[in-house]
Amino acid sequence: MKTLLASLLSVLLCVPTLPAYAIGTDDLPDIGSPAEATISLDDEYRIGLSVLREYRNADQILEDPEITQYIDTVGHRLSSDAQDGKHRFHFVVVKEPIINAFAVPGGFVFVNSGLVLATRNESELAGVLAHEISHVTQRHIIRSLLEQRKSSLAATAAMLAAILLGAASHSGGDAAMAGIAGAQTMALAQQMSFSRDMESEADRVGVGVLSRAGFDPNGMPNFFEVLASISGGRETNLPAIVLSHPVTSDRIAEARSRVAELPARSVSDSVSYSIARERIRVLTTPPGDSSLTYYTARDKLPDETKTADQYGKAIALMNSGEPARAVPILRTLSEKHESIVQYYDALGQAQLAAGDRSGTIATFERAMKLFPRDVPTTIRYAEALTRFGQAKQAHDILLDLFNNVEPTPAQVRQLAITANAAEDVGDAYFYMSEYHIMSGDLALAANQLQLALSVPKLSNVQRARFRARLDELRAAMPKRMNRQQQNGPNSGR
Repeated sequence: MKTLLASLLSVLLCVPTLPAYAIGTDDLPDIGSPAEATISLDDEYRIGLSVLREYRNADQILEDPEITQYIDTVGHRLSSDAQDGKHRFHFVVVKEPIINAFAVPGGFVFVNSGLVLATRNESELAGVLAHEISHVTQRHIIRSLLEQRKSSLAATAAMLAAILLGAASHSGGDAAMAGIAGAQTMALAQQMSFSRDMESEADRVGVGVLSRAGFDPNGMPNFFEVLASISGGRETNLPAIVLSHPVTSDRIAEARSRVAELPARSVSDSVSYSIARERIRVLTTPPGDSSLTYYTARDKLPDETKTADQYGKAIALMNSGEPARAVPILRTLSEKHESIVQYYDALGQAQLAAGDRSGTIATFERAMKLFPRDVPTTIRYAEALTRFGQAKQAHDILLDLFNNVEPTPAQVRQLAITANAAEDVGDAYFYMSEYHIMSGDLALAANQLQLALSVPKLSNVQRARFRARLDELRAAMPKRMNRQQQNGPNSGR
């Protein structure tokens, strides 16, 4: 499976492009019709979802509510101004210290934890996201396939069919492998000829996106310089992002020239940026190491009173099994900064881990009043309620949240676990089916619905809802998979 994923990513990341165009939405290339004739946006989404599913199955996605909310907030702030509504973007942080970020078809943007930690301010991080968003909106990967088609229409068609077959069947079989291998050969052959133009276009479009979203457009060339300083002119042991996005002095100069044409802007980092960085630093510390070492060293610096460092130290204490030591740090932060929801969430988690039931409930109840339907707050409160044997209440508040805010797959899975703890078994199976639908595995989703229909004492409303959803799935599934499901022992009929 890992070999399949690596091959697929090699194809998707070898993204040659067409000649560059000037800044501005009016003079961007018209790329809609030819690309859509090759592969639809729905097919792009299926491919991207397949890649995401492989990362999730390998436990490479940092499924943390606070980090997910932050990267979503920044990503959608950028993407909402970068497109015409055709693309639905998904932003995820990968548990990988290598400095890299990449986009795949379907609007999926992956950011390595190492890259977030390498940025020095929020505009640098936003610059990377804007660049990757531009790869998606300009459909660079699909346009590269059009270029490849000029050389071999039959080979490209076979490769597309193989990739889509693998995305639909989830089998990772020989047909998909053969098609992907062929595509990889073609892509590598043309990579050097087209990648520079593609990167230039993504830079140009991305700088405009960055500026219109209210970030400092200098963030993009500034981070290019960070990457250049890391590489130091070496040709070996380069960061992955430098290998896939070569940084040259000309590229930096071109980016600065584009920024000079934009209005000057003074931008401050959000508090959430610093908090997210420290949370990522702690949660991605390798097993056997302690992030407390980092914060102990920071205590000796003149800026030891920085709130982000104090927050990070508290999370590190919790991560090291010392939640009681984290409680006073987080209580002080929440009292001094009443508008920062992350401090309340972390305080409640520390109190929960320290066994302070009354303190935990009081903290989360206050946070729920101050920040109603905040996703991480509600999730953390539900976790505490479930721990205290109040799973039914936890189930109810999660339902209220997700009836108003679209959940991520990980959050739907938590809803299923909470429903099961509340002994709502039929709904637990139903939520797990939704989790598998969001992950792109329709066969497993149908199986969960069949299990839901086999639960005794379902209400008429539940049974009708489960059957209707199963019918929708069967209509969407490939015929072969559909027959297998209908012939199974628990068809729900």
